[in-house]
Order: sequence, then structure tokens, then C-alpha cells
Amino acid sequence: MRCELGAFVVTDTLELEVPSSPGLLPGDLQRRPNRNDLAAAPSPSEWTYTVSVRSLCEFTAKRGDLDRRFTPSATALEGLSGQTAVTSRRSSGYQTEVRLESVFEQLRVRGRADGYDPATACLEEIKTIRGHPDAVPDNRRRLHWAQLQTYGAMFCRDRGLKELSLALVYYDIDSDSETVVRQVCAAADLQSAFVARCLSFVAWARQEATHRARRDAALSKLAFPAAPFRPGQRTLAEAVYRAASSGRTLLAQAPTGIGKTLGTLYPLLRAMPVQGIDKIAYLTCKGTGRITALDALQRLRAGTEGQALRVIAIVAKAQACEHPDKACHGESCPLALGFYDKLPAARADAVAAGWLDPTALRQIALDHQLCPYYLGQELLRWSDVLVGDVHHVFDVNGQVWGLAQSQDWNLALLIDEAHNLVDRIRGLYSAGLNTEAIGAAMHSVPGALRPTCHALRSTIAAIASGQANDCAVLDVIPDVFVRELQALIAALVAHMQETPLATGPLLDLCFDLLRFQRLVECFGDHSLFEVRRTRRAAAADAQAGIGLKGNPEEDFEVTLGLRNIVPARFARPRFKAVHSTTLFSATLAPPAYQRDMLGLPQDTLWLDVPPAFAAAHLTVRVADRVSTRLPDRSRSLGVLTGLMAKQFQDHPGNYLAFFSSFDYLQQAASHLSATQPGIAQWQQSRGMDESARQAFLDRFSPSGAGIGFAVLGGVFAEGVDLPGKRLVGAFIATLGLPPVSPAQDQMKARLDTVFGEGHGYADLVPSMHKVVQAAGRVLRTPEDRGWLWLVDDRYGRPEVAKLLPAWWGLGGARSPTTLGAVVPPPQRSRPDHTVGFEPGTWRSE
Repeated sequence: MRCELGAFVVTDTLELEVPSSPGLLPGDLQRRPNRNDLAAAPSPSEWTYTVSVRSLCEFTAKRGDLDRRFTPSATALEGLSGQTAVTSRRSSGYQTEVRLESVFEQLRVRGRADGYDPATACLEEIKTIRGHPDAVPDNRRRLHWAQLQTYGAMFCRDRGLKELSLALVYYDIDSDSETVVRQVCAAADLQSAFVARCLSFVAWARQEATHRARRDAALSKLAFPAAPFRPGQRTLAEAVYRAASSGRTLLAQAPTGIGKTLGTLYPLLRAMPVQGIDKIAYLTCKGTGRITALDALQRLRAGTEGQALRVIAIVAKAQACEHPDKACHGESCPLALGFYDKLPAARADAVAAGWLDPTALRQIALDHQLCPYYLGQELLRWSDVLVGDVHHVFDVNGQVWGLAQSQDWNLALLIDEAHNLVDRIRGLYSAGLNTEAIGAAMHSVPGALRPTCHALRSTIAAIASGQANDCAVLDVIPDVFVRELQALIAALVAHMQETPLATGPLLDLCFDLLRFQRLVECFGDHSLFEVRRTRRAAAADAQAGIGLKGNPEEDFEVTLGLRNIVPARFARPRFKAVHSTTLFSATLAPPAYQRDMLGLPQDTLWLDVPPAFAAAHLTVRVADRVSTRLPDRSRSLGVLTGLMAKQFQDHPGNYLAFFSSFDYLQQAASHLSATQPGIAQWQQSRGMDESARQAFLDRFSPSGAGIGFAVLGGVFAEGVDLPGKRLVGAFIATLGLPPVSPAQDQMKARLDTVFGEGHGYADLVPSMHKVVQAAGRVLRTPEDRGWLWLVDDRYGRPEVAKLLPAWWGLGGARSPTTLGAVVPPPQRSRPDHTVGFEPGTWRSE
């Protein structure tokens, strides 16, 4: 068989033949090739490496200690505002955003100076800060001057000047004041410093050009490491390649057992040289996905000539920290002392190694007496594949996202277990502010700041006292709250300019306030402003002397919440900015839900891959005369446990039984134990640690027989692999709907406002995702066979059945389709479809 899809060719030998093309250095080549430009890659000597002034100076001018003590700084948006404020005060002939470019050997350096004043012959670099410039650390100040002097050298060369006045302008956004530091420099001196920086960087640039050429050549010949393809895996790989080739987003629903990790990584690696992709970010919604990705990448890397692929795993700071009892600065932690002085040698060793999983990265860092976490942050720039949590791209301060923007990376994303992405991004852009937290932090607040803290706390209490119910949603955020919030932030910022903090409740409060303020500034119909109050158990605040004096609501704890409901507001720009994205999971249908909630492009592709086994391997039964609703549970327990017992007796083995809550789980387990004491059982409990979770899973031995009781949507409902006889069936005794609550009613009302009624986005769709994920524990390999019981009368309703996989045979509809399949389906009993979301064609079937 030979199936040609553009430059992607699948043959019986299972190799993907992709013509070679020019590789690109990370975000910085002379040009990006046209997607159809398949000319032979040039040798490294022919490269022209383009680097920004900022990157050049960060590479060559950063020296001294790592210092991560919190000193309030301006956001990127505030930086733009500050620059506008300064330039608006200059004379009418003032030139802004002066584009500059110079070439040294194979190095092209380019950037934009903030401004030039012809009247004073002065080139300016504007830095927006909070507080006095004296608080700017020396290493940052040196970096600022290096940037300005580099711009100065390029400016003098462009305009034939012999000397130039340089001004470093620090603009304090809080006080709306400027501090200007000037120096007059000879053009010869500026050029000498420019050449020295280029010489320091050009050897590294040549090395990177060589690596990129070798990497792209190796990837163009990379063979699939697990031949032959599994059923459905080839279809998935073709779709990923096509999406990357057209620079589009792909939603790929692919069942367990087909090898999704290899099936997505392999084609995207093959697309890298053809499409000029600088980096691939493999993002996980849960930590276990990182292990699977690294295993697959190790196999793929081994298949490249000379292992010419650099891979780095990004872990959380808490996991990488060697000295959690020390603060992140040179005066406290030995691994922060002289960090930037020791960085070049460690960086060289790291890129030579190429494989930077947490263990390897830690060893290199400790060999050079550096912090493993912050060394990893530096090495993101020089790696090809980045493996980490989704927050690295989608959080407002995501490191990968920030670097992709500042370094102009051509970035491609793979998002594993993407059915979790809606909830993950909701969490990233939601925040709470609690009167108890403010009260706890006030123990650390200097006396001068206490009145401001009291004012904010009293304002929050007053907002709650004005509501008739303990839980309320406000359409407008009160102006008085915004003013008090800004006042406390300004006071804390001023304090921290004098006393930088590394840890402590006051720092935590400052972060919470800043996070809340950012969300206040972008409040809209995508979010809810909630007010909740609960009665305090004890008057601890009064004992500490920090109570709300004279406030009738002082017996209540009040929480203000900004809850993100529609993540599209924040995710859409991220999807738009990257080269391509593939979101994959076993449960993504209906695709309209992902498109609407995540803000995916209208031309997003949809792929529904059939299971790797015959539908007959899973026997699905619906107990549609049993109600699992809260009022009916006591009456239906006997029927439920009787059904479970009969299934176990007819087909002995290990089963998982899923319930809506721990209370319901315990009721069912107790009833089964009383009526069927011969059936072994074990239960999930609240707050299980890792060893307890492992003990639960160890009960599922191939020779065992019993029922494990778990909560739907919990740790055992997805990401659990129990192949063969370790698990022969599952009971799902719930529809998985969220409990009735004011918060749930508010979410539904807001989604109805945004998308119209009847979509099920607030409850039914996400609940069916949980059901399908739990059911996916039963069949893990093409050889597995098993049983699935759906226990609830509502499973017989058409609106529920249509959200379940069609191959279950319950009358569920196929995922919506449009004309123009981009992946020709192979011959199989159940077709799969790749379709586009085109404007005006979306419909439910």
C-alpha cells in the first residue's frame, strides 16, 4: 500500500519519506522557508544567524548571582504604557521604535531602540519599573546598559556618527516619574564593545547552526520506532502531519491502545525540518503523561543519527529545589551564588548531553553547583522538544509562552489528555481573595500598612453584608473594592522596594492580590464575580487584635472569587500565535465543545479514530430501570448490588465500580458486603497518598477476583492501565453530573448567555467525558475483552446516548462531520472522519 499526502508518504515499510529542507535556528534565521520550499539544506557555513539585541546581551552580559527575591515589577502591558507615557512627553521631532540592524561575520543583530531625540542627539532606552531605580539590582542594570550600548553602536554605524549621547530612562509607573541616567560615548568605544559581544556569541551561533542542520537531516530520515503501526495509529500520524503542514489545529479523538504518544510525536518530528518548526512543546494535563512522553522521545531520539535531538523535561520548582529551606538568592542558597558566572560551562555540558530529563538535568546542575530548576529554565532556549505541564504555555506567566514570544519561536504544540484542558485553563485564570488570608498575613504587615489592610478587609466584608444570600454573583465589581485593592497593592509594592522578600505570608498575600487585580482588569462575560460568606468557628482574629472593629459581619469569613467560565478568552491568542496544535484524548466529542470553550480556530480539524479492537470486545449493558439520584439511592441499592453480584458470579474477575461521591460509594460497598460477603472488595478513600493509591491498584492482580470501589472523576477513573485479566469490567453507577448548587446554577446561566441554551456545556458534556474516561479503563490492548455496565435510567435518553461512543451500540450519533475529509480512512467496519470546522457548517447530528 502507498498513500501519498503531500510530502508525507506512507509505504509498506512504514517509513515516512519527507524531502529534506532548510532547518531553522530557534526563532532566529534569516528567513523561514516557504512550506513548499524543499531545497536541500545548506551547510552550516552558509547560515546567517539572526539574533535580537536582547538575546545577544542576555547571553553575553548577564553576570553574578541568581536573585529571585520578589521586587515588584511592571507587567508587559504596563511596560508598553510606560514607554508611551515617556515618549509622549518628548519634542515633536522625537523618533520612536527606531529599527536597527548590523552584521558581524555570520551574525545578524537586530532590534528596535525605544527612542531618539534629534534635538539633543540622544538615544534612549526606556525601562518601566515600580519604585525607585536604586532598587534595580546591579546585574539587571548592567544588562540594561549593555542593550543600550549595543543599540548605540548600531545607530552610530547607520548614521555615521563619531559619538552619541545615551540615556537610560527608568519610568516608575506608580508615581508617573522619570529618572534619567546619561552618558556620552565615542562611536569607536561602542563598536568595540559590540564586536566583543558578537565574538562571545558567534561561536555559540555556529554550534547551534551545526546542531540545527544535523537535527533536521536526522529527522528527515527518522523511521518509526515501533513498526508496524497499530490499527488507527497510522491514521492519527497522517492527520498530525497534515495539520502541521497546513499550520492548523487538530482535535484528535483516539482510543486507548493505539499508541497516541508515538502516533503524535513521530509525525510532528518529521514535519519539523519541512515546516521550519523551532520547538515542539509536549504538554500534559496530568503529571503521569510526562513519563510516557519521555519514554517515547527516548526511543525516537535513539533513531536519529548521533542522537541529534535535544529533549528537556520541565518540572515544578518544588520538585527540583535542592534547598527548600533557603531563599533563591546568592546570600542564602549556594546554588544561586555566582549562577550566571557558572552558567556558560553548565550550558555547554547540557547541550552536549542533549537528553535532559529531571535526573540528567539535576546531575549537570550539581556538577556545576547551580540550581537545577533555574538551569532548566535557561536551557529551554536551546532544546528542541520541551515536555511539561500545560501551564508553561497557557498560564499568564508561562515560561515557554514568554520565551516563544520574546524569541519569535515557530512553536508547535502537542496536548495530551486534552479533555482536561478546559478545566485546567479555568483554574489558571480564576482567583480568590479571602478575609481570613488577609488577616493571617497582617501578623507580618508593618504597622504603617495595617490601616490599608483593614480598609480592604472591611470593604470585602461590607460587600458581603449587602447581599441577601451567603452566595451571590455580582454583575459589576464595586469601584470601592477596586480602589482599596489597588491601594493595598501600591503600599505593599512600596514596602517591598525597601525590603525584598523571598518567602512568607506577606509575599503570598502580595501575589494573591496581584493575581486578583490582573483578573479584575479583564473581567467580562467569560467569568463570574462571586461573593461567599461562611460563619467563623472561632473569633481568632479578635484574639490576635486584627478583627474588623465595629463591623457587624466580623463573625463571618468572606471570600471574593473571580471564576473563569469560558477559557477561550485567554486560550484563543495562544492557539493563534503558534504554528500548529494537536489536542488528543480518548474523549473529546463533541468537538464543538472544545472549539467553543477553548477558542479554537474556525478551521480546526476533527479526527475520530476507531478503537484498536472489534466493538464486540466490549459488552455494554444499560441498567435503565435504576435511579442513582440522591433521593432514590436507598431504594435502589439492592437492585444495584444485586446486578453487580450477578455479573461477578457469571464472569468472575476484577471489576471497578464508580460512584458519584464517597458517601454513595460507602453505602454501596456496605450493602454489597452485607449481602455478598464472599465477594472481595477494596475502596478508594479521601486523601489517599501515593503508597495507598498503589496498594489499591496492586489488588488488581491477573489471578485475582473482586470489586474495587472508586469515585468517578477521581484518580482511578483515568490514567490507570490495568490490561488483560487485571481488569475485566466496570460498573458506572452514576451519570457523573455535578451536584446541584448555586455555583453550578451560575455557571449554567452564564454559559447559556454566551452560547445559548441546550448545549450541555455546564453539565452533561463534561459528565459524559468522565464516563467515557472511566469506561476506557476496561480495554487497554487489542486483545482485551470485557464488560461495561451503565447504571442509571438516564442513560436511555437520546441526549445522553448521542454523547457516548457510537461503537458502544447505544444509539449514539457520530461526531458532527462536514465535507472534505483530509485523511482518507482505511478499510474498516467503522469509518473515522477528519473534518474542518468551517463557518456556517457546524451542526449536531
